[in-house]
Amino acid sequence: MMNKNLKISLLYDFYKELLTEKQADVIDLYYNQDLSLSEISEHLNITRQGVRDSIKRGEKILLESEERLGLVKRFILIQKKVQKVNHIIQEIEQMDKNEFDSKDLRNKINIMKNILAEIIEKV
Repeated sequence: MMNKNLKISLLYDFYKELLTEKQADVIDLYYNQDLSLSEISEHLNITRQGVRDSIKRGEKILLESEERLGLVKRFILIQKKVQKVNHIIQEIEQMDKNEFDSKDLRNKINIMKNILAEIIEKV
């Protein structure tokens, strides 16, 4: 499981358009720019409590959006499958030229085809 800061940053990248401008600014400053509540408060000329409230409301919107739409979950799943295909390609590139007609090579190619079919199905 990824840590909360990384998770919110990733959710922000996918769903920031669903936030108010103020919520988006506060989330960006807090999670991506690593500013403290006090620094954000001074920067945006709002109270520390106002900053905290905007962060909490923004986080709630981001988390609920992911729960409903699952874009980040799908993105991570696709990323993992693409990495797996890349790994198999690297294995094939390491093979001796005599092995290019081998059963092992055909199996690796079939595995990649299946993974790519899963990715296409999920997108």
